[in-house]
Amino acid sequence: MNQLPNSIEARDARVHMHPYTNARMLEEQGPVVMQRGDGVHVWDVSGKKYIEAMAGLWSVGIGFSEPRLVEAAAKQMAELPYYHTFAMRSHTPAVELAEMLIDMMPVPMSKVFFTNSGSEANDTIVKMVWYRSNALGKPEKKKIIGRVKGYHGITVASGSMTGLAPNHTSFDLPLPGFLHTGSPHFWREGQPGETEAEFAARRVRELEELILAEGPDTIAAFIGEPLIGAGGVIVPPPGYWEGIQEVLNKYDILLIADEVINGFGRTGNMFGSETFNMKPDIMTLSKQLSSSYLPISAIVMNDRVYQPIADETQRLGGFGMGFTGGGHPVAAAVAVENLKIIAERDLLGNARTVGAHMQKRLEELASHPLVGEKRGTGLIAGLELVLDKEAKTAMEKPGMLGMKAAANIFAEGVVTRAIGDTLAFCPPMIITKEQVDEVADKVKIGLDKTASELGIA
Repeated sequence: MNQLPNSIEARDARVHMHPYTNARMLEEQGPVVMQRGDGVHVWDVSGKKYIEAMAGLWSVGIGFSEPRLVEAAAKQMAELPYYHTFAMRSHTPAVELAEMLIDMMPVPMSKVFFTNSGSEANDTIVKMVWYRSNALGKPEKKKIIGRVKGYHGITVASGSMTGLAPNHTSFDLPLPGFLHTGSPHFWREGQPGETEAEFAARRVRELEELILAEGPDTIAAFIGEPLIGAGGVIVPPPGYWEGIQEVLNKYDILLIADEVINGFGRTGNMFGSETFNMKPDIMTLSKQLSSSYLPISAIVMNDRVYQPIADETQRLGGFGMGFTGGGHPVAAAVAVENLKIIAERDLLGNARTVGAHMQKRLEELASHPLVGEKRGTGLIAGLELVLDKEAKTAMEKPGMLGMKAAANIFAEGVVTRAIGDTLAFCPPMIITKEQVDEVADKVKIGLDKTASELGIA
């Protein structure tokens, strides 16, 4: 590494294995070490300032260093720093948070079950769905359908529902019983001459064909993000979710809405399910639930899901599932305060108005020589990069163009994320139009520099 032997970067590279990272590259180069954050900005240890246009990992909704969340954590830490919810115990923050979540649901829901991360929540949902099928006397009804490019986490079961090759390769995933149908990405996967409506109808047909081929009595649930996030910011075409739900209802298959990225205002409504007219049986919540100040996630389910599970716990004498930190009182207290701030400051309104401005500014970059498609909704967007717009192709190795562009944009002081060759944007929901303009201007500078390096006019 080109750093002093005792620098924080060198120390990290010697002892720390990072997620989603080339381990050998990290050993050679060391990481960028962030030291502090405030509002939409973060600073690294050298003092360089960045706009965090990914809100960390799609998650710091109310921005960095919010005093009210710091105070909520300190107050709860002093009062009851830890307790569990096992064996008919509870605590006030868990009760308050569960009540808030049930009250804000876009469809009638019955119960909340707390976990610690989106992956953990989705992994737990798999077990709940299997448990429910057994309770109903349908032990064969266990298969779960996800989508190509869908992202639902990285544990063994949630990673199996995820539809991305890097999360499967060399991990021996997906497990048997986890199926995948096509993604709703019209620009990339629409056939020549096919309209968006025809494409949506084809995806719905393909789902039904998969269900019939496997046997409807073997399919328990379908999981999907309202808008796909980590698979490349993919907005479903009109009519897609309506058609998908018609098929699921026809064959008595549960719908799981993974709201980990979409939830709590990101799309301009409280939940992506509202934005895309979904009526889920189960919802997965995390990230912006606490603005990721502390780890917490939640599973929210309707009575159709809950009642058979409850009956089975009565028959067996208990529910053999739970986590030591699930519904942690300090994390729950922070989440309660976080949700209050989202409501009080009308961050949904900001996501709509400033989000529209962000979509407009990024749409202006669609004519850039490197941009194949701009897509997004509210305060989440993606720019898919190409070298050949007609062929929709990038560099020989997938992801290289995105990596080059993201590095150049990072050098300008904007944190984005390259998902393959798509640059993703998901800034804190407190971002202003002026800060969006700064992001867009610096993204253009980074794209121009990338084009110049590649000899593209």
